[in-house]
Amino acid sequence: MSPTAGPEAEAARRDFRELMEARGHAVTNARAAVERLDAALADGSLVRTPTLDLMLVDLMRALEQDEGQKLGGKSAEAARFIMRAISRELDDA
Repeated sequence: MSPTAGPEAEAARRDFRELMEARGHAVTNARAAVERLDAALADGSLVRTPTLDLMLVDLMRALEQDEGQKLGGKSAEAARFIMRAISRELDDA
C-alpha cells in the first residue's frame, strides 16, 4: 500500500511530529498527538496500517492511568519511544 499523498496528509504528519516534539510533558504531548492522528485517520487524511494500529494500542496502554493517578517516568519514556516509532510509520500511512 502506498502512503497517503496530498496536503492534508502532509499536514497531519507534520502536526503529529510537532506535537510529539513540543515542550512539555511527554504524556501530555502524546495524548495531543494521538488526538490529531485520530482526526486525520477519521477524515481520511491518512490511512490506517496494521502496524500503526498495533503501535497506537501500545501507546494507549502506556498512557493508561487510574482516576487521579499521575503517570511516572516509565510511562513518559514508553510514550516517547512509541511516538518515535509511530512517526516513522506515518511515512507509510
